[in-house]
This record gives sequence, C-alpha cells and structure tokens, in this order.
Amino acid sequence: SFTSLNHDMTLPEFKFIWYMEYSHRMWGRAVGLAYILPAAYFWRRGWLSRPLKGRVLALCGLVCFQGLLGWYMVKSGLEEKPDSYDIPRVSQYRLAAHLGSALVLYSASLWTGLSLLLPQHKVQSGQLLRLRQYAHGTTALIFLTALSGAFVAGLDAGLVYNSFPKMGERWIPDDLLAFSPMLRNIFENPTTVQFDHRILGIASVTAVTALYLFSRKIPLPRRARMAVNSLLAVACIQ
Repeated sequence: SFTSLNHDMTLPEFKFIWYMEYSHRMWGRAVGLAYILPAAYFWRRGWLSRPLKGRVLALCGLVCFQGLLGWYMVKSGLEEKPDSYDIPRVSQYRLAAHLGSALVLYSASLWTGLSLLLPQHKVQSGQLLRLRQYAHGTTALIFLTALSGAFVAGLDAGLVYNSFPKMGERWIPDDLLAFSPMLRNIFENPTTVQFDHRILGIASVTAVTALYLFSRKIPLPRRARMAVNSLLAVACIQ
C-alpha cells in the first residue's frame, strides 16, 4: 500500500490512521465485553427468562461474529493481488458484510432493550397494521441503501462523479453497464454502484416522507408519533 498509493505519506500522517484503526479495534473489543460480561452475570444470577436467554446468546454470538468479520475484511486489503492493477483496498463485499452485520447487531440490541423497557402497544385498527407493515418495508429499504453505501466506500465510487442530480452531463452515464456479465456492474462498476446508491437514497427519503404523511391520518400514541417525526427529521439531515 505504501509503494502503490501512499509513498508520500509522512510519519505523523501514518500515526493518525494507525491510531484510528487501533481505536476502532479496541472499541470493538470493549463493546464485546460490554455484551458478554453482563450477560454472564445476569445469567448466573437467574435474572434472564428463557426467551431472553435465547436473545442474549444470539446477540453475544453476533458480537463475536462481527469481530471475526472485521478481521476477515481487513485481511482482504493486505492480500497480494498479482493479477490486479488496482490500488490496495479491502473487498467491497466484505466491507458491506461487516457494515450489515453491525447494523443488524445494533438494531437487534435496540429492539431487545426497548421491548424490555417499554410496553408494546397492541395493534387493533387496520390502518395501524398497514403503517407498521409500511414501516418495516421502509426499514428494509434503508438497510439496503446503507449496504449500497458500503460498496461506494469500498470502490471509492464517490470519486467518479461529484455532480448532482446529474452524473457529469448526463442523467444516465454512458459507462453504467460497461462490465460483463451485466450483473457484475451492480457490485464492481464504480459508476453503477454510485448510481444505485443515489437511486436508493432518493427512494429511502421518499419512503420516509410517504410514511410520515400516511401517519398524519392516523391517531397514534405519543411514542409512535415521536418516532415517526424523528425518522423524517433524521432522513432530511442525512
């Protein structure tokens, strides 16, 4: 990497990225201990119900898997690729998997914590049921958008076009399907990856806005109303 990409890097610049990586690893290990040690204590004290034990085991297993996946991702950036003329970088597939796993871990942790702290509202009306289903669909779309962002980062696809809403002078760039076979463009063509991320981002904001507008027609509990309003605010900021 030094000879191919960062041959002009100074020692202070190297120390900066080294400490960033070191801090990330140490923070990840601290997160793992924050899961496993209290879980073992609560388990031994008999404070966990049978269903909660299953959740706790799954979360602790996911924490360990997340660390293993991070090592597997970094390893791809250190492997020699004699048949490649590209600059050294980690695999965009492994980066997306690492990010996706982290999002699942965070979401599952938050869901578990809130389900213990807050009573669940029973859905009775058809409108509330449709709102919940639409919210789940919006969540899946946002998750897919985030994963596509990992492919953008892994391929440095954000550097290809820096204009919006057009990409360069065109709405649809000429090299959108330059790779063969066609499916490969979605995951390995930087232009296609950036194009897809833009479309998914616009679709996510549209879905969140539609969810908000639909929710305005339904009498919601205070907590649910706050969640919908916060979702729209965060989507606009993002």
